[in-house]
Amino acid sequence: VFPGVRQAQWLTKTKLVEGLPPAVQAIMDNPALGLQELEERAKHMVSHARLWDTAEAAPRRERYCPMLFENLIHICRLMSGKYPALSKRMLARKCRIAATWERESILLQVRGLSGILMNSVSPIAPVASKEEILATKEHVLETFYPIAPTIDLQEVNVYKELNDTGHMCPLGFRDGYPYSHPHTLFFLESANVRTDRFRPEQLRAKMLMFAFGNALAKARALHGNDPKVLEQPIVVQSIGTDGQLFQFMVFQLNTTDLVSNDGVKNLVWIDSDQNLYERAQCVPEVKKGVV
Repeated sequence: VFPGVRQAQWLTKTKLVEGLPPAVQAIMDNPALGLQELEERAKHMVSHARLWDTAEAAPRRERYCPMLFENLIHICRLMSGKYPALSKRMLARKCRIAATWERESILLQVRGLSGILMNSVSPIAPVASKEEILATKEHVLETFYPIAPTIDLQEVNVYKELNDTGHMCPLGFRDGYPYSHPHTLFFLESANVRTDRFRPEQLRAKMLMFAFGNALAKARALHGNDPKVLEQPIVVQSIGTDGQLFQFMVFQLNTTDLVSNDGVKNLVWIDSDQNLYERAQCVPEVKKGVV
């Protein structure tokens, strides 16, 4: 379990920027796109997941969290008529990621279920300019001395250094697969028992590690295994939620030269702890005889 984003930053040689990148924020703030028109539909979808989907007095998180995700994805699909590029994406479920890299002579690997992966026909355009990327050379990565930044990672014997996205999907991503670019990862923390769920900080770290892993595996597939600063950075988005609280992330892989702390760093933008709604009162609350 990753304890936090600070550790994940060191492991992935990444500089953190608070908030969403201007390119994404501009989409949200642009009235011409008509996103405000979807607010009532979104409220209806929340009510459906939290109040109307089951005859139970209060639906369990393991039910309403995935239902809410499906409802919100459905709203996105409805916009494909207005924005045809939205139809050039595909959701892949139960996919596993494997990515291997070296940091200061330590061999690291991120491997496991990669959440729900949305792939696209075209890659996401870089969100940081070449000047912003070069400026990351001056950024100093946080150290944890005298504690090793890998202190709580699981140590295993690695017999094969894998770099692969979707290598264990039900259908697999074969050569020629049209939706070949990782676009957005979705992580649903839907366990009903709180102690079985990742805390928000842990979830953000997990999102960063898997966004990085998908980007790195794609970079290796495109450009080979030689460490280098990428001419065309690879961007992978990530969204995590427990059915109410949302975490948003945009990760940009600028370099696969990860061994030392010097040189160009990768970049991540994080918008944390956004409540989609304050609460869903499933059972009537009675105070002094008044419902």
